[in-house]
Amino acid sequence: MLRVAIGLAFRSFSTCSRHSTKVSVLGAGGGIGQPLSLLICSNPLLSNLALYDVKDTRGIACDLSHINTNSRVSLCYSGSEELEECLKDSEIVVIPAGLPRKPGMTRDDLFNTNAEIVQSLAKACAKYCPTAKVAVITNPVNSTVPIVAEVFESAGVYDPRKIFGVCTLDTVRAKKFVADLKGVNATTLHVPVIGGHSGITILPLLSQITPKLSLSSEEICSLTERIQNAGTEVVNAKAGGGSATLSMAYAGALFTDALLRAGKGDPVVECAYVESNITEVKFFSSSLLLGPEGVTEHLGFGTLSAYEEDKLRALLPELDRNITKGLQFGKQ
Repeated sequence: MLRVAIGLAFRSFSTCSRHSTKVSVLGAGGGIGQPLSLLICSNPLLSNLALYDVKDTRGIACDLSHINTNSRVSLCYSGSEELEECLKDSEIVVIPAGLPRKPGMTRDDLFNTNAEIVQSLAKACAKYCPTAKVAVITNPVNSTVPIVAEVFESAGVYDPRKIFGVCTLDTVRAKKFVADLKGVNATTLHVPVIGGHSGITILPLLSQITPKLSLSSEEICSLTERIQNAGTEVVNAKAGGGSATLSMAYAGALFTDALLRAGKGDPVVECAYVESNITEVKFFSSSLLLGPEGVTEHLGFGTLSAYEEDKLRALLPELDRNITKGLQFGKQ
């Protein structure tokens, strides 16, 4: 059955007692938002799922409400009144809203349109659920997360422990690509990914794979480039039909589950893009210890190989430009 299949796919979902929690998905009607809402709805730690999009979400909410889970699905529409109701009492807000990439586009090409969308939604979050944990999926994440941070800062409610860029898809891809290459089970692997969430700013730490695997220099170079360009691989394969929606929904649901489990007191380690001082750039993705209030500890990135050190030096200027662009937009 579908319920069993979803449960098996999300083997990391907690099976412990439910914790009454409201999660709001902003952009629930989109290519990422619909499968993401389905997967979040299946999480046993969820009690209330609120949906929002610029278009009517009643059909999506009705569809999801027929699934035999313990969560209640509410519905919202466009407009300030509906958005307020959607966000009120939310513990977690997930934002996949925005335009997808098309062939030939970079994530930066999406900036102007998606930056305005994220800024508007961030203002609503800062007003209606200022203490919620906000997980940003909308690209370009390297810039949209600084926009959200700046909006919350301007509103006087910024808590850097609670604003996240969802980079889980990079770690999911890293595990899958390594597993396929070496003929091992992807669910048994741990592959840290640091930096940002686009192109060269994505740095998989293949020297730190656990359980330890032997990779040649050629394999490391090939895997790194594929992980960095995996989003473009999907965009090109869909030939104008969209970007990575299903895999991003899967990764977004995994990260939401991490926040849900951390919210009930389970110590959870997850990679995410947050305000950070472990490098010279203001925002950086690395392993984090999560707790009820969000980030509990930045765990750093350990000892890098010479190849990874070179890649880190190369990505920082690009990541800094992305961050500056977001901060400047957020201050407008």
